[in-house]
Amino acid sequence: MRRFLVPLALLLASAPAVAQPKVVASVIPVHGIVSAVMGDKGQPELLLAGSMPEHRASFSPQQIKELGEADLVFIIGQGLEAKLSQMSGTEAVNGRRFVELAAAPGVTTLPVRQGGTWETHDHAHEEEHGHEEGEGHDEGVLAFDPHVWLDPANAKAMALAVAQELAKADPGNAALYLRNAEDFARSVDETAEAIEAELEGVKTTPYVVFHDAYQYFERRFGLAAAGSISDVSAAAPSAQRLREIRRKITEVKAACVFREPQYDNKVVATVVEGTAAREGVLDPIGADVAPGPLAYQQILRNLAASLRQCLAG
Repeated sequence: MRRFLVPLALLLASAPAVAQPKVVASVIPVHGIVSAVMGDKGQPELLLAGSMPEHRASFSPQQIKELGEADLVFIIGQGLEAKLSQMSGTEAVNGRRFVELAAAPGVTTLPVRQGGTWETHDHAHEEEHGHEEGEGHDEGVLAFDPHVWLDPANAKAMALAVAQELAKADPGNAALYLRNAEDFARSVDETAEAIEAELEGVKTTPYVVFHDAYQYFERRFGLAAAGSISDVSAAAPSAQRLREIRRKITEVKAACVFREPQYDNKVVATVVEGTAAREGVLDPIGADVAPGPLAYQQILRNLAASLRQCLAG
C-alpha cells in the first residue's frame, strides 16, 4: 500500500489550484464591503478612486478592459455610477455579471427629496425598490436616492448579497464568505454604536451640505440637515438655488455648510460668505480613505468626526 503514497502526494501537489473569481468594485465603500467579505481569498479591483466624482466619472480603455476580464462587478447602481450603469450589458462587458447592490434584498431605499432647498424634480419616486434585477432606468430619472450605503443596515444587507454572489462564483469558499459577511455586520454595528455616542449633543444643530447625498446617514442618526446646494445628482446649482440656499442658511441659523473633496469648493465659499456659518468637509465616498476591508467603517467614522467638529464649533 505504501508504494502508492508518493505518487498520490505528487498528484495532489501538481493538481491545478481553483482560480479565485476576478472581482471589480466600483467605489471605495463598495470595495470596502467586498474586500471584507472576500477576506484572504483575494482582493477586488477598485474602479474609481475616492477623489473622482462618482456621478460624473468616465472610464479609460484599461478600466474597460478590467471590466471585461472580471467575473463579478459590484456597483451601487441606480444611476450612482452613471457611466458604469450605462456600460453594464454592453459589448465591452458582455457575459460579465454586474451586481447592483442598491437592489439587494434587505436594502431599504428612500425617495429623492423634493422641494425647497432639496431636490426639485417633479417625477414620482418609490420609497421601496420594487424593480426586477437588471431593470433599467430612464436616464436622469432616479427611482430612489442611490446613496444607500450610508445607512449601516443597508451595508450589512449588501455584504450578505456580496457573499451570496461570491458563493455562486466560488462554491468551495461559500461558508467562508458568509462568515466574513457576519463578521462585517458585527463590526458595522460597533461602528454605528460609537457614532451614536459621538454625535450626541449636535443632532439638533442645523447645517447644509454640498449635494443631497446624506439622507440615509441623517435618518439613521437623527441629524438636522436643512438643505443642499446641489441636488442628489450633484448637478451644477442654478443661480436661483444658490439664492434659496443662502436664505435657508440665514433662516435656520445653519452652523455649518459642508463641501466635498471631489467637487469645486468655490460654490460653498460663495453661499457662506456674509453668513455666520462655518465651512466643513463631508466625504461620502472616501477620498482620503485607504481601500481595504475596513474602508467602509472608516468612511462612516470620518463623516461623524467631521460633523461633530464643525457643528460643535
